Amino acid sequence: MTEFVGSAASQADFIWKNAEDLWGDFKHTDFGKIILPFTLLRRLECALEPTRDAVRDSYNAFKDQELELDPILRSASGYPFYNTSEYSLATLGSTKTRRNLDDYISMFSDNARAIFEEFEFANTVIRLEKSGLLYKICTNFAKIDLHPDVVPDRVMSNIYEHLIRRFGAEVNEGAEDFMTPRDIVQLASSLILDPDDELFESSPGLIRTLYDQTCGTGGFLTDAMNHLADFGSRYKVAPTLVPFGQELEPETHAVCVAGMLIRRLESDPGRDLSKNIKQGSTLSNDQFAGERFHYCLSNPPFGKDWSKDLKAVAKEHEEQKMLGRFGAGLPRKNDGSMLFIMNLVSKLELPENGGGRGAIVLSGSPLFNGGATSGESKIRRWLLENDFIEAIVALPTDIFFRTNIATYLWIISNKKDEKRKGKVQLINASGLWTPIKNEGNKRRIVSDEQRHQILDIYASAETGELSQMFDYRTFGYRRIKVLRPLRMKLVVDEAGLGKLADEGAWLKLSPEHKDFWLGEIKPFIGQTKEYIWAEEFAKEAVKSNNAKAMKVKANKTFITALINAFGHKDPDGEPVTDAKGNIVPDSDLTDYENVPYLEDVQDYFAREVLPHVPDAYIDETFIDEKDKQIGLVGYEINFNRFFYQYQPPRKLHQIDEELKQVEADIAALLAEVASE
Repeated sequence: MTEFVGSAASQADFIWKNAEDLWGDFKHTDFGKIILPFTLLRRLECALEPTRDAVRDSYNAFKDQELELDPILRSASGYPFYNTSEYSLATLGSTKTRRNLDDYISMFSDNARAIFEEFEFANTVIRLEKSGLLYKICTNFAKIDLHPDVVPDRVMSNIYEHLIRRFGAEVNEGAEDFMTPRDIVQLASSLILDPDDELFESSPGLIRTLYDQTCGTGGFLTDAMNHLADFGSRYKVAPTLVPFGQELEPETHAVCVAGMLIRRLESDPGRDLSKNIKQGSTLSNDQFAGERFHYCLSNPPFGKDWSKDLKAVAKEHEEQKMLGRFGAGLPRKNDGSMLFIMNLVSKLELPENGGGRGAIVLSGSPLFNGGATSGESKIRRWLLENDFIEAIVALPTDIFFRTNIATYLWIISNKKDEKRKGKVQLINASGLWTPIKNEGNKRRIVSDEQRHQILDIYASAETGELSQMFDYRTFGYRRIKVLRPLRMKLVVDEAGLGKLADEGAWLKLSPEHKDFWLGEIKPFIGQTKEYIWAEEFAKEAVKSNNAKAMKVKANKTFITALINAFGHKDPDGEPVTDAKGNIVPDSDLTDYENVPYLEDVQDYFAREVLPHVPDAYIDETFIDEKDKQIGLVGYEINFNRFFYQYQPPRKLHQIDEELKQVEADIAALLAEVASE
């Protein structure tokens, strides 16, 4: 096991071969919990190997003096972590392996030791010892060279992610929660960083902050940092990105922390970047409350239920309103994607401080889920009317490891160029892909050439075959309420009395009150009355001395019961009006229309509604709470509407020829079978 070359996938498989030694003693669902922490341990060990003796010498020289050892040992190791143990994976010995390994782990600095606590590594070591496999596993990993000079950060991140994907597959979990394919990471990083090329060129050594609210193994963070580090080949001092991240899953958080322990900033090599990686739910336990960043990158889990965060999120929504992260609205509980969009916006650096830009990968649901009054639509309205959405890129399907659904990359900004203000760019990159050998559900990648094509389309901010620029109001609409007059007569008959007996308002009456009303109604049996009769009759009846003595009431509910019992629709009748002369709407004929936001409501109504239902009219009391105009404002972004291309059906003779060819192929196969 001394060779370690090839792609990240083959390297991960090479490490995973240790699982062969675990069969029989461990469930396959436990393999990842063993393989991953040992991989991390070996990675840290390899990084520290060149300065191992220097750290030990410093420790022995100063351990008995009244000095703070931590900065001394960090300086000696060259990293913000260290280990003062005399052991390594290769020297633990076969007789006291567990005791020596425990000593080895305990002698890491606190920030590194915490990684193994998140994995509950001590329990894993005990189980391996009991199965007689501890020494073998330690020896196996000791033979793998994972030094950063041999396996760069980006490759190591790929290895972690391949292992996690394998681990996730074994336990039937959604490994997409942890992983973003490297091609998508590179595309997203380029889209938010490349527009600032001129700034980086004019400001050598510029320091900027980067935040990932669902950082996983840190792929977004490390790739964006590498992206800016590449400027070092063109300029004397490359820009610096300082990473910050939060991750829910302890094991994945530990992987990211390990990566950041080894990562060093050229401008500040002693800085411990792992301190910037926090653990916990971003939605309900924001570890960066009130903080803002120049860039934000994120791939939150698709369609994730946020019920566990509901109490805290709802409290912030109600108490802080627009001063908090979630003031714009709350989406349905089964999909928290739009909560992550709002959190991302809240983390962008303020415009007066230069502003911020972010990229977030989402499924299709945040584009259109929910009607005008839904939380989703309210959030889209807030995003669009505040001009936060710069562009949305439709990505190819089959590009993620565990799902083949359509996905979209949103570019969020509060520092738009003048030519983009008030506009949103839609980019249809769904056809820009290159096939690859299947990795789970991932069958396609966005190649470097295709990535540059997307970047050029984005940079041009022009309308073309794959790109369209829209006034943000194009995505808006007003949902108006369309009413039609009630046309009804009241036929007072025995059948109506039978219906009245089933009405809720009638059933609540006392026997005495029922008898009273029956006596009042019977003189009208066989007569046909106007709609207004029910109210006039009831109010007149309760004026009698008898009614007053019995305390009979003629409330609205009872009058409605009379109408329900004796009412008969008459399409050819005159519209019903109330006592004030207002037209009474027929609730059964109520309808709604979505009027494009940029179109006059009355013009739309005259063109699209009145020609079909001449007696219809708009409910002018159905108004938007925010702008007080007729109709509730909603927003949705429908990619198909703007990029759909009609494909004419094939000619019948072509279909016929294909069917004949299929029949011939089947006949040939049957002939082969028959001749055997």
